[in-house]
Amino acid sequence: MPATIYGDISPRTAAWAVTELLKRGMPFLLLEKFGQAFVMPNKTTKVAKWRRYFLSGATGSAGDGNPASNFFVPLATTPLVEGVTPTGKKLANQDYTATLDQYGDYVTITDVVEDTHEDPVLAQATEVLGESAAITIETVRFNVVKAGTNVVYNNGANRAAVNTAITLAKQRQVTTAFARQNARKIANQVMSTPNYNTQPMEASYFALCHPDLETDIRSLSGYINPKQYGTVTPYESEIGNVDQVRYLTSTIFEPFADAGGVKGLMRSTSGTNADVYPVIFLARDAFGIVSLKGKNSLQPMVVNARPSPGDPLGQRGTVGWKTYNATQILNDAWMCRLECAATA
Repeated sequence: MPATIYGDISPRTAAWAVTELLKRGMPFLLLEKFGQAFVMPNKTTKVAKWRRYFLSGATGSAGDGNPASNFFVPLATTPLVEGVTPTGKKLANQDYTATLDQYGDYVTITDVVEDTHEDPVLAQATEVLGESAAITIETVRFNVVKAGTNVVYNNGANRAAVNTAITLAKQRQVTTAFARQNARKIANQVMSTPNYNTQPMEASYFALCHPDLETDIRSLSGYINPKQYGTVTPYESEIGNVDQVRYLTSTIFEPFADAGGVKGLMRSTSGTNADVYPVIFLARDAFGIVSLKGKNSLQPMVVNARPSPGDPLGQRGTVGWKTYNATQILNDAWMCRLECAATA
């Protein structure tokens, strides 16, 4: 078969491979659900660009997105005078750019395995690589969003002091700051049901965290189990709702090992200092991503075992994937990292 951009598979088979790759990988892509998607154009640029327009002089989320500044929009509160042209406002804009990086991996399948193994090795390899691809990209994205400048410490003035479990008061500190910056909640309007013991759920902010925090979150006052959501279908990894926040967990959102204060009753890698867990609170349009959804998201690569200069007996074939990724914080005022410890 003639070689294509996918190796030894046709575009039709490649489309199937992408579907299989994403099927196993999508549950790991939590950030995929909340980022403002950038559609990567073909043969034009390696730079993903998001542009935001605002009135010159605006501050906070209405301006440059600095969470330390109050939300302010220049207004026109002076009545017009007949025949007198008022001074107009100036339009400003800010670009947020991120360079596209390419990622990829592969596994080698020998001719002996292909000829004698009882399992469909190619299909199994495709599934495993789909999981690996998703975790890779989610980790890269998480490293970007957890580096945001908007941070709240559960106790103390810096990470080195943190050694207490998440509290409702600190969550409300985050959501109040969002409200002061006019951060929009995520999700459509939610309808309640007449079923027994169900709760009406409204549009929410979302928080992403490690599963080690689940017990502490379930202990917060006002916690609602996903089983009580009524008509709302929870995300696969969603553990519940507290006030205006829906919590999702993933092992990808790892803690800063031993970065906090004396551990006390908290989890610790070394047994001395508390591990510090970042909880990423998100409002709408807080960050941008190059989406992994769709036919152009991942490029499967399959090379069958065949004679070649480096493999004269055709003993090895490979199956792999390639993709591009870029992640960029678009508005620090609409994203916040709460750092806390986890009860052991």
